[in-house]
This record gives sequence, structure tokens and C-alpha cells, in this order.
Amino acid sequence: MSRIGKNPVAIPAGVTVDVNENIVTVKGKLGELSQEYSDVTINVDGDQVVVTRSTDHKDHRAKHGLYRALIFNMIEGVSKGWSKELELVGVGYRASNQGQKLDLALGFSHNIVLNIAPEVKVETVSEKGKNPIVKLTSHDKQLVGQVAAKIRGFRRPEPYKGKGVRFVGEQIRRKAGKSA
Repeated sequence: MSRIGKNPVAIPAGVTVDVNENIVTVKGKLGELSQEYSDVTINVDGDQVVVTRSTDHKDHRAKHGLYRALIFNMIEGVSKGWSKELELVGVGYRASNQGQKLDLALGFSHNIVLNIAPEVKVETVSEKGKNPIVKLTSHDKQLVGQVAAKIRGFRRPEPYKGKGVRFVGEQIRRKAGKSA
């Protein structure tokens, strides 16, 4: 039995979970998310969601834990929300936003202007003497991660000086440079 899949998911107050044929819909104060599913059975028992599988087939075992985790992330997202923070480390690296347009200066000959999806809220923090920080928040965990990975992909942290776009708190494996 899947250690993750067998645990029921608690439904907090203010969140509703609807199961139709092969679609789970979760509604909360921050928004609404839906997910298709297959090969498992999803039941809503009072204030819990229980995911069960019909057989011990390899695909069914894999999807058992997967759909339980996706439902948990959806419930967490519509009740509390998800956020990621990116730090721009490097001389002259700047970030600013006007609404959903994020303007990044990452040492290229031109600034990178990125249109962020309307479901994701963008906030930039620039304090004197500190690295600029880009904060992304949304109710959709997958979307926040995807946008954060796209921003990080513009200038990945390099191992010699540690410059680049990194997640706040991320440890970069540093290498020694040339030895004299």
C-alpha cells in the first residue's frame, strides 16, 4: 500500500471538493482548481478525501500516491496559497514589475520582459545593500513552480562566483577557481 496514498486528506473549513466521473474540483477562498484522474477511486467522507485503488498493478500503485498528493496540493492552494521567492545575485541585476509584466536586468545587452499569467501575483522587493527579490504567489502550485523555473532559467546560478537567479535559501555548490 502506498504510504502517501493511504493517508486521507483533511478538508479545511471554507473548502469544497466535488467529484464528477473523472474530474475532481476544489473550490476555496483563493480560487478554483480541477484535475482529471484515472485508475483510482476518490471518495469524499465528511471532512476527508480518501483515494483508493482497485488493483495492485504498477500503474495503479503509482497513480494512487500521485492523485492523493495532487488533491492535497489543490486543497492547500485554494485555502492558503503557494509562494516562491527568487533572489537575483550579481552586480547590476535588477527586477521591477508593472502589473503582470516583470522586467529583469540580468547582465545581458537588453532587459528581459516577461508577461506573467494572471493567476500568479508578482511582487518585487529592492532594498539598498541587499539582493533584489521576486515574490510569486498563486493558488496553483504547478503554475507557480513553472513560472519560477522559467525565471531561474534565464540566468542559472553558476558555481564559481555564485551569480545568477536562485531560490531564496537555495544552497549553490561552489567550486574553487584556478589555482595560482
